[in-house]
Amino acid sequence: MKSQHELCIGSLRSGGLITNYHCSSKCRHCLYASSPRRSKDYIDEETAVNVFKTVISLGCYSLHIGGGEPFLNQEGLKKVLITAGKVGMDIEYVETNSSWFQDKDSAIRLLEGLKTNSLNTLLISISPFHNEFIPFYKVKEVIHACNKAGISVFPWIYDFYGDIDRFPDDKPVPYSLYTETFGTDYTKKLFRRYWIHPGGRALTALAEVYGRKNTALLIKDRTPCIELANTSHFHFDLYGDYIPGLCSGIRIGMKDMGKPLSKEKYPFIYLLYNYGIKGFYDEVVSTFGFIPKESYISKCDLCLDIRRFLVMEKNMDNVEFGPKGFYEEL
Repeated sequence: MKSQHELCIGSLRSGGLITNYHCSSKCRHCLYASSPRRSKDYIDEETAVNVFKTVISLGCYSLHIGGGEPFLNQEGLKKVLITAGKVGMDIEYVETNSSWFQDKDSAIRLLEGLKTNSLNTLLISISPFHNEFIPFYKVKEVIHACNKAGISVFPWIYDFYGDIDRFPDDKPVPYSLYTETFGTDYTKKLFRRYWIHPGGRALTALAEVYGRKNTALLIKDRTPCIELANTSHFHFDLYGDYIPGLCSGIRIGMKDMGKPLSKEKYPFIYLLYNYGIKGFYDEVVSTFGFIPKESYISKCDLCLDIRRFLVMEKNMDNVEFGPKGFYEEL
């Protein structure tokens, strides 16, 4: 960032690569609105090489891999791991919800094969939100397969293991059973135990717990959205787009990394970065006739609703907002 008026992603700290948005689940807290309805597109080798080289050129030498569910295209995942090794990108871990598990022997063979191609740690999702879609026995079996294959397990998060294990593990468990079993305040307690970024579908879940704020108060906020410059937990996606500040549904083209963003090419990001939600709101109301709801959980919730309006109702197809599937599957 060269001045208060320019957004320049000139260096990267820690982040990941989203190989696909297609997922076996439609979790209520998903930041990227992944679902079974999303496109089955998977990152190709050329894009992976370009992402890895871009990330390295900006000072970051390791990434994690996530989705969607990366294991839904096992050959694609293998190629990504091989490509990372060729380029010199260290893979910290690969995320999975374990839905791909079929039997012990095939799981062990798969993981042993991936281990030879730079997979050393598997982040295994463990939460009531995932359990709505994934029988817990699959999670247990994937942990067992990792142990047999010599792959480290990063359980995210193990604190929920006991809660989930209270129920039969042979089928998914409706979330309503958690609130019936552990109390009506279970969701509020859950958010205190589980770091969830307030974006994507999570905003709806968070609103149920923490309530909403009057829109008239939110649109007074002229505080610049400096979150857009945060690179402490960044992501690139399968299309080679950079997602600034974990603001899912906002994107910056890979070729525009490392230099000040053009105001002409990224007018809405410019408004958010310089004039906050107030500047963005005023522009979209005056130019496109946006009518807000009476209340939102936060400025990020309002921002998301404005962007959804532009993409879904005004059919805006620009370099700043997308992919469209994100807005369709919120």
